[in-house]
Amino acid sequence: MAAKKTGKALSLAAVLDLNEATALRDKLLGMRGSDVSIDASAVERVGALSAQVLMAAAKTWDQDKLAFTFTKVSDAFQKTMQLIGVDIHHLLAKEIRQ
Repeated sequence: MAAKKTGKALSLAAVLDLNEATALRDKLLGMRGSDVSIDASAVERVGALSAQVLMAAAKTWDQDKLAFTFTKVSDAFQKTMQLIGVDIHHLLAKEIRQ
């Protein structure tokens, strides 16, 4: 019988700048193989590189057939992602979709 994969949660930092992008990548790599729920409720600023890291992770989790979901997002996070042309609507938990 195969072992059941458990989900993991990740709370994002308030500022997702160039320095945080590397740390974010490393955190996500450590979670690979599990369902992941992301809490972006504290995010005040998002840099393009961090957005790329998150979207690359979402694609990787999709290819691995695992869940990658944003359970909470701040207005700043959502507006910045829209501004740079990244649609995260399909990654939002059903409870917070508008």
